Amino acid sequence: MNPTSDATQRIARISAHLQPSNFQMGESSGLSRENCRAKGGAPGFKVAILGAAGGIGQPLSLLMKMNPLVSVLHLYDVVNTPGVTSDISHMDTGAVVRGFLGQQQLEDALTGMDLVIIPAGVPRKPGMTRDDLFNINAGIVKTLCEGIAKCCPNAIVNVISNPVNSTVPIAAEVFKKAGTFDPKRLLGVTMLDVVRANTFVAEVLGLDPREVDVPVVGGHAGITILPLLSQVKPPCSFTPEEIDYLTARIQNGGTEVVEAKAGAGSATLSMAYAAVKFADACLRALRGDAGVIQCAFISSQVTELPFFASKVRLGRTGVEEIYPLGPLNEYERAGLEKAKKELASSIQKGISFIRK
Repeated sequence: MNPTSDATQRIARISAHLQPSNFQMGESSGLSRENCRAKGGAPGFKVAILGAAGGIGQPLSLLMKMNPLVSVLHLYDVVNTPGVTSDISHMDTGAVVRGFLGQQQLEDALTGMDLVIIPAGVPRKPGMTRDDLFNINAGIVKTLCEGIAKCCPNAIVNVISNPVNSTVPIAAEVFKKAGTFDPKRLLGVTMLDVVRANTFVAEVLGLDPREVDVPVVGGHAGITILPLLSQVKPPCSFTPEEIDYLTARIQNGGTEVVEAKAGAGSATLSMAYAAVKFADACLRALRGDAGVIQCAFISSQVTELPFFASKVRLGRTGVEEIYPLGPLNEYERAGLEKAKKELASSIQKGISFIRK
């Protein structure tokens, strides 16, 4: 072979590989980025993030790329995925990153995944309730879950898209229609409520938040969020004023951020952190780690409601044990009744969206 010709070809291939303008998602070439990075990937799990280019999706993708349990990271969105994928793929961690753009590539994004995380949807704006998001986000979650049912029915699914109290029932109904519903594998992410509770309680007690564990049960909106302050670890006591303050702040943490951002978004960074903390727990459980216990919004018989957030033990098949609520004080029992009334309505709204 002519050495000059050979060198020219190699330079052309490398140049094409390095030029972002020549990179099209899903295209294959002699030296595509996908092929270039697919060899020598770390052992671990395959994770897809649906809504990876959004306000939660981008920091979530960044943090999942840093997780050593992730071997393949698929980033899907309907806009801007090429740029996010290119950016994150430059990080020198083990996970191989691949991007997928538009609904025509959804099935490719989902095939073979072990864990699917769904932050897709529109964020809250000032004055919006989580229910205001319903009509837009309900349709998005339905479409994505139809893809999951077809391409990775055995994946663990983490639903972040709000309103979680309605989108988890929507996902369940989609999976039931497809004949793939496994209640152990569908989890609504309420971890941000726990993260906030740990932080706010630690501030009152003068402790490191990492040393505090506050069970938060019920749902993931307003009064459906019920922190069980009588069960805080380490054991402690609060004045009635502290209980009122902490309960209200934990329930309204999302609104606090929406108002502070003054129209520039909702709780994206803390949500991404909480989502990654929960996803890591799911991956550790998939690996076979023992004693992985978190709060999540799941199909449950803890109350008369079909879905409820409480402490669960995670394992290789998803939720392996659902813990009872434990002893509640009078304040918490009253809060539980209020939470259940609103939660019942939100759950039914999600179910009706699919069954209508």
